[in-house]
Amino acid sequence: MRLDKYVWCVRLTKTRNEATTLIKNGKILLNQNSVKPSKEVTVFDSIQVKKHNAVFSYKILELVDKRMGSKLVQSYLEDTTKDLERAKYKEYQLVQKEYNQFGVGKPTKKQRRTITLFKNVTETD
Repeated sequence: MRLDKYVWCVRLTKTRNEATTLIKNGKILLNQNSVKPSKEVTVFDSIQVKKHNAVFSYKILELVDKRMGSKLVQSYLEDTTKDLERAKYKEYQLVQKEYNQFGVGKPTKKQRRTITLFKNVTETD
């Protein structure tokens, strides 16, 4: 089975196109090596997924032929990620929350309506 298809089937990515892109960019590795999306995977291979500053590791237990429900993934894929890597990712998420403060960023629908109303009133004056 192709690596990109397997990554999509076990729900490590949302779409197969996303899986292909991440593999091409070196964000998903097979046995700690950068490979092409068409590389064939076998049982007991390891998959590493780089997310920001952490590397999540998985071990292939069984191959599958189609995308499955999230509850069934555990019988096909074993999570072998170290606690240190999980801690790194949680720390990254906490730091990102500090940047995403209320009132900063894209305006809400209500705020957009107010802005539009304000612009229309000032243009007619």
